[in-house]
Amino acid sequence: MEKLYLRKKTNNMTDSQKVDAFIAEQTKWKEKLQQLRAVFQKTELKEEVKWGKPTYTLDGKMVAAMADFKNHMALWFHQGVFLKDRHKKLINAQEGVTKALRQWRFEEEDKIDSNLVLEYIKEAIANASAGKELKKAIKKDVPIPNIFKSALAEDKELQKSFNSLTPGKQREFTKYIGEAKREATQQSRLEKCRELIKQGVGINDKYKNC
Repeated sequence: MEKLYLRKKTNNMTDSQKVDAFIAEQTKWKEKLQQLRAVFQKTELKEEVKWGKPTYTLDGKMVAAMADFKNHMALWFHQGVFLKDRHKKLINAQEGVTKALRQWRFEEEDKIDSNLVLEYIKEAIANASAGKELKKAIKKDVPIPNIFKSALAEDKELQKSFNSLTPGKQREFTKYIGEAKREATQQSRLEKCRELIKQGVGINDKYKNC
C-alpha cells in the first residue's frame, strides 16, 4: 500500500517537483546534482523527468540529463558526439555500441566548474537548435539462406518461434547460418540453433553453445 501511495503521489507531481524529490533522496550526490541543476536553470532548456532521471529538452528534443550511479554521477549529452570537447571531459561509456551519447563523469572528490559545464551545455543547445542529430542506421534485411527457408517451411513450430523473435534476433540467426560457406556447415549451424529459436533465446545470449 505504501508503494502504491508513493507512486500516486509521484504521478501528481510536476516535473520540477519530481526533480526536487530525486535530489532530496540522494545522499552521496545531492550537492553535485544541485550544482548541475543550477547550471541548467540558467538556460532555456525545459526540465523534465525521463526514465526516472532529470532530463533537459529543447522543443521536445533531449539535450542532456543527470544520472546517479554507485561510484560516480554523470552528465549525459544525448548528441554529445557533436560536441568539440576542448577540455577532454567526455567519454563514450560503451565503445562500439553507443553512437551519439557522451558522458561526463564526476566522482566524489571531483569539483564541479559551473562555468565549464555551462559552456558544454550551451554548445549542446546550439547543436540542437541547428538540428545536429546522429540518425540511427537502418539495418538492412539479411537474406535467409535456402537451407533455413526449407527448415522453416517444414517445421511449423520453428517458423512460429522464429516469427515471434525480435527483428534483431532474426537477423542474428539468419546471418550466423548464412555466413557459412559450405552447405554442410550451414546445416550444422541450423541444427545447433534450432532449439535456441524455439526457446526464444538470441544467438548472442548463448553464442558459445550455438
